[in-house]
Amino acid sequence: MSDDNASGPKASRRALMLGAASVSAIVSIRPALAQTSASVLQCEIPVPDPGRAGSFIAPDGSIVPSGTPGAFPAGGTYKAEDVKRALNGGTLPGVDYERSRAYTNYIRRLQSGTSGFTCFASLQMPRG
Repeated sequence: MSDDNASGPKASRRALMLGAASVSAIVSIRPALAQTSASVLQCEIPVPDPGRAGSFIAPDGSIVPSGTPGAFPAGGTYKAEDVKRALNGGTLPGVDYERSRAYTNYIRRLQSGTSGFTCFASLQMPRG
């Protein structure tokens, strides 16, 4: 018998073991991803950032001084699930269409270091 024959069954067993390990990893990772997706939708985004409390939100989403004509007072805090719905054409809960658009424009402008940015960024990541 040649050496090739002797290593054949060992190589097959190794491949089966690797395949079984891969399936096990996939089975254990999928629930973790589902849990992560659910927790992402529970994070919250304040409008505006607490450091800018008292400011108004202009229709384009910029922060303006309180009392600015055409701008809206602070909106409060919104769950990512509500923000996601509003970004896809719906409205934020408890506000009319124009105010919701101003708040979602504000959220789209969030930058790193701003309260709610990480939550908003996580909404932008594709889910598998």
